[in-house]
Amino acid sequence: MKHRSLTALAVALSFTALAFSPPAAAAAGDADLAEIRKQLQQMKEAYEQRIAALEQKLAQAAGVAAKAEGTAAKAESVAREAESAARQASLRPPAAAPASGFNPEASLILQGQVRRMKDVGDRRIAGFWPTEVETRRGFSLDESELVLAANVDPYWRGQAIVALIDGEAEVEEAWFQSLGLGNGFGLKGGRLRSGIGYLNEQHPHAQDFADAPLIYQAMFGEGASYTQDGVQLKWVAPTDTFFEVGAEAGRGAAFPGSERNKNGAGGGALFAHVGDDIGVSHSWRAGLSYLQTQAKAREATFADAGGLDAATASFDGKSRTWIADFVWKWAPEGNANYRNFKLQGEYFQRRERGDLACANAVQSLGNNCDPGNTGAVVLSDYRSRQSGWYLQGVYQFTPNWRAGLRYDRLDSGRRDFGANAANVVVEDFRPKRVTLMADYSWSEFSRMRLQLAQDKSIPGVTDNRVWLQYIMSLGAHGAHKF
Repeated sequence: MKHRSLTALAVALSFTALAFSPPAAAAAGDADLAEIRKQLQQMKEAYEQRIAALEQKLAQAAGVAAKAEGTAAKAESVAREAESAARQASLRPPAAAPASGFNPEASLILQGQVRRMKDVGDRRIAGFWPTEVETRRGFSLDESELVLAANVDPYWRGQAIVALIDGEAEVEEAWFQSLGLGNGFGLKGGRLRSGIGYLNEQHPHAQDFADAPLIYQAMFGEGASYTQDGVQLKWVAPTDTFFEVGAEAGRGAAFPGSERNKNGAGGGALFAHVGDDIGVSHSWRAGLSYLQTQAKAREATFADAGGLDAATASFDGKSRTWIADFVWKWAPEGNANYRNFKLQGEYFQRRERGDLACANAVQSLGNNCDPGNTGAVVLSDYRSRQSGWYLQGVYQFTPNWRAGLRYDRLDSGRRDFGANAANVVVEDFRPKRVTLMADYSWSEFSRMRLQLAQDKSIPGVTDNRVWLQYIMSLGAHGAHKF
């Protein structure tokens, strides 16, 4: 229709030109009229050919577009089918691996030492609820660890650590851990070291000194760490700056809690950590943690007012612990293989509140609670607020050699024994200790350490201690935490 309109327009223009031609043109002969008709016919044919060519190109373009649209629709259909198949596959349980497929990462950590210290019969950290402290002198085999770890399937991983010492075996950790909950969430369950603080999750062989800081021994007892049977949920934020929060619930039987044989959780913890890099050579991490647990008949033996170590105190109540931790690391250009420095510190504060029962500890001796040895018990309120901290730095100055310095300081704080104030004697004291360390590592699997410490955790006693320790790792061993 478009080319017919153009042809009509051309003819109209031609007749208009003829109508307004001067008289001389109107008198033209038949030859001139024939020439004009010929030119008009040529113009008409040229326009029609051009319009036909344009219509052909338009038809071809429309065909290409239709073909592309069909291809896109087909690709979208294939994608939907693939997504549906993947969704159905995710709902099906994974096929069980054959028994011969079990190939765990296995390792054995060997530790031993020679220790020189004063012979103090009742070695305790003065001013704190009595906890046992290591007293072995001379040569000794320290705790060895047998580690088994492997992926259960694409969704879960498991690990078990069995501690071996002096013919005894103890399950130190045995947990499962999620591998892909998504959105930054991670789940861990079983027997595990709590995520509170900085040092708590590290096993002794991964620490920078031969023994734990004094505050860990005072707050968590002989094991110098808080471990419980329970579950842990973590969330890592999707940010450039590292940020994680976590929560735990468990049995709560480890010191400062106690076994209560009850339904539900006996202890819980909350923690948060944030960290980042400063340039290429520096990195840091800081955190806050809170631990709450319940004690039931948590016993300890105290000296009474007459000096007799014959009063047994039994505590029922709540124990709350707050921890602030910080670590800063330096390595030139981010390469820690040759030189690096680590500075770390933690501050603890523990508050306890409940009931304290004082009774006779030795049947043949009386004490202020039961001077007549009649089996009487004196019950009173008990409140305490105690704190402590440590700060340490470790410098690796060659690929093999490191040296470190640590300072510990504790404060026995405020303790209110109520009606038992005259019966249970715990001196006010501020234990402290200075420790020097140097170690040599032939590789990441073998290390020898020399450690010197001046310990003043017992009133009137300055104990200059010397350790010579070895740590040998056999087999596969995972990387240590930051």
